[in-house]
Amino acid sequence: VQLVESGGGLVQPGGSLRLSCAASGFTFSAYAMSWYRQAPGKERERVAGISGYTGMTNYADSVKGRFTISRDNAKNSVYLQMNSLKPEDTAVYSCNARRGRTYDYWGQGTQVTVSP
Repeated sequence: VQLVESGGGLVQPGGSLRLSCAASGFTFSAYAMSWYRQAPGKERERVAGISGYTGMTNYADSVKGRFTISRDNAKNSVYLQMNSLKPEDTAVYSCNARRGRTYDYWGQGTQVTVSP
Protein backbone atom coordinates (compact mmCIF):
# COMPACT_ATOMS: atom_id res chain seq x y z
CA VAL A 1 0.00 0.00 0.00
CA GLN A 2 1.31 3.41 -0.93
CA LEU A 3 -0.01 6.95 -0.73
CA VAL A 4 2.22 9.59 -2.29
CA GLU A 5 1.41 13.27 -1.93
CA SER A 6 2.69 16.01 -4.20
CA GLY A 7 2.02 19.64 -5.02
CA GLY A 8 3.07 21.35 -1.83
CA GLY A 9 5.32 24.38 -1.76
CA LEU A 10 5.65 28.05 -0.88
CA VAL A 11 2.84 30.39 -1.89
CA GLN A 12 1.91 33.96 -1.04
CA PRO A 13 -1.24 34.76 0.94
CA GLY A 14 -4.24 34.75 -1.37
CA GLY A 15 -2.60 32.27 -3.71
CA SER A 16 -3.59 28.76 -4.69
CA LEU A 17 -2.11 25.28 -4.64
CA ARG A 18 -3.38 21.91 -5.78
CA LEU A 19 -2.29 18.87 -3.81
CA SER A 20 -2.40 15.39 -5.30
CA CYS A 21 -2.29 11.98 -3.65
CA ALA A 22 -1.57 8.92 -5.77
CA ALA A 23 -2.70 5.63 -4.26
CA SER A 24 -1.66 2.07 -5.00
CA GLY A 25 -1.92 -1.36 -3.48
CA PHE A 26 -5.59 -1.35 -2.50
CA THR A 27 -9.05 -0.99 -4.05
CA PHE A 28 -9.08 2.79 -4.15
CA SER A 29 -12.76 3.27 -4.98
CA ALA A 30 -13.82 1.36 -1.86
CA TYR A 31 -12.03 3.73 0.50
CA ALA A 32 -13.00 7.06 1.95
CA MET A 33 -10.20 9.54 1.37
CA SER A 34 -9.30 12.50 3.53
CA TRP A 35 -6.75 15.26 3.74
CA TYR A 36 -5.31 16.13 7.14
CA ARG A 37 -2.87 18.80 8.16
CA GLN A 38 -0.60 19.40 11.11
CA ALA A 39 1.17 22.63 11.94
CA PRO A 40 4.11 22.78 14.38
CA GLY A 41 2.88 22.65 17.96
CA LYS A 42 -0.71 21.97 16.92
CA GLU A 43 -2.89 18.88 16.79
CA ARG A 44 -3.56 17.18 13.51
CA GLU A 45 -6.71 18.51 11.86
CA ARG A 46 -8.94 16.80 9.35
CA VAL A 47 -9.34 19.30 6.53
CA ALA A 48 -11.61 17.53 4.05
CA GLY A 49 -13.01 14.12 3.23
CA ILE A 50 -14.68 12.39 0.31
CA SER A 51 -16.50 9.07 0.30
CA GLY A 52 -15.58 6.20 -1.97
CA TYR A 53 -18.43 5.49 -4.33
CA THR A 54 -20.82 8.41 -3.88
CA GLY A 55 -18.20 11.16 -3.71
CA MET A 56 -19.90 12.95 -0.86
CA THR A 57 -17.62 15.61 0.63
CA ASN A 58 -17.21 17.36 3.94
CA TYR A 59 -14.90 20.10 5.16
CA ALA A 60 -13.53 21.65 8.30
CA ASP A 61 -15.11 25.03 9.02
CA SER A 62 -11.68 26.63 8.71
CA VAL A 63 -11.46 25.79 4.98
CA LYS A 64 -15.08 25.79 3.78
CA GLY A 65 -15.50 27.85 0.66
CA ARG A 66 -11.75 27.90 -0.01
CA PHE A 67 -10.71 24.25 -0.38
CA THR A 68 -12.20 21.60 -2.63
CA ILE A 69 -11.54 17.88 -2.38
CA SER A 70 -12.06 15.62 -5.39
CA ARG A 71 -11.12 12.14 -6.51
CA ASP A 72 -10.57 10.27 -9.74
CA ASN A 73 -11.16 6.57 -9.14
CA ALA A 74 -9.86 5.72 -12.62
CA LYS A 75 -6.52 7.29 -11.72
CA ASN A 76 -6.50 6.14 -8.06
CA SER A 77 -5.97 9.73 -7.01
CA VAL A 78 -7.41 12.30 -4.66
CA TYR A 79 -6.86 16.04 -4.91
CA LEU A 80 -7.13 19.10 -2.73
CA GLN A 81 -7.58 22.43 -4.49
CA MET A 82 -6.66 25.19 -2.07
CA ASN A 83 -7.61 28.78 -2.90
CA SER A 84 -7.36 32.04 -1.00
CA LEU A 85 -4.59 30.59 1.13
CA LYS A 86 -3.79 32.17 4.47
CA PRO A 87 -0.65 32.02 6.62
CA GLU A 88 -2.59 29.87 9.09
CA ASP A 89 -2.95 27.22 6.38
CA THR A 90 0.77 26.53 6.71
CA ALA A 91 1.21 22.88 7.69
CA VAL A 92 2.23 19.44 6.54
CA TYR A 93 -0.67 18.02 4.54
CA SER A 94 -1.20 14.26 4.46
CA CYS A 95 -3.70 12.09 2.70
CA ASN A 96 -5.48 9.23 4.41
CA ALA A 97 -7.36 6.20 3.10
CA ARG A 98 -9.83 4.49 5.39
CA ARG A 99 -12.26 1.60 5.15
CA GLY A 100 -14.20 0.73 8.26
CA ARG A 101 -12.12 0.44 11.41
CA THR A 102 -9.64 -2.05 10.05
CA TYR A 103 -7.96 -0.38 7.11
CA ASP A 104 -6.27 2.95 7.68
CA TYR A 105 -3.38 4.15 5.48
CA TRP A 106 -1.33 7.35 5.48
CA GLY A 107 0.96 9.15 3.11
CA GLN A 108 4.23 10.79 4.15
CA GLY A 109 2.92 14.33 3.80
CA THR A 110 3.78 17.42 1.80
CA GLN A 111 4.71 20.83 3.21
CA VAL A 112 2.55 23.83 2.42
CA THR A 113 3.92 27.20 3.46
CA VAL A 114 1.90 30.39 3.04
CA SER A 115 4.09 33.45 3.49
CA PRO A 116 4.68 36.84 1.85
